Amino acid sequence: MVSDRVGDFIIRLQNAARIGKAEVLVPYSVHITAIAKKLKELGFVSAVEVKAKGESEVKKDVAVTLAYDEHGQPKLRGVKRISKPGRRLYLPYTEAHRVKGGTGARLISSSTGIISDREARKNHTGGENLFEIW
Repeated sequence: MVSDRVGDFIIRLQNAARIGKAEVLVPYSVHITAIAKKLKELGFVSAVEVKAKGESEVKKDVAVTLAYDEHGQPKLRGVKRISKPGRRLYLPYTEAHRVKGGTGARLISSSTGIISDREARKNHTGGENLFEIW
């Protein structure tokens, strides 16, 4: 069992992008599904689908399809985990700076859900600084 689901999820995405894999399966959780949907909004992922394992509806996986550009290069080039289970890091909206000159994004878990750094600055909302992606 994995103790850091978010860290496991983003590393799976990064590894799949590096080897050119199209789809990644991760164990289902509401939090992971929300993060995957936000990554789809940001353009790093092209599709997110919740799939049942076998015949039972209880066990599920989240199937995430990575986005690639017209040259076959992955849009996801790197990730950096910031807040970890052993050390949670929170930030106010004033410290939600742009990532890689605006080409990347910082995902924040706030009281309104998973938001990007741009949305945090716009809505004046802070939260747990999950990770950076570019």
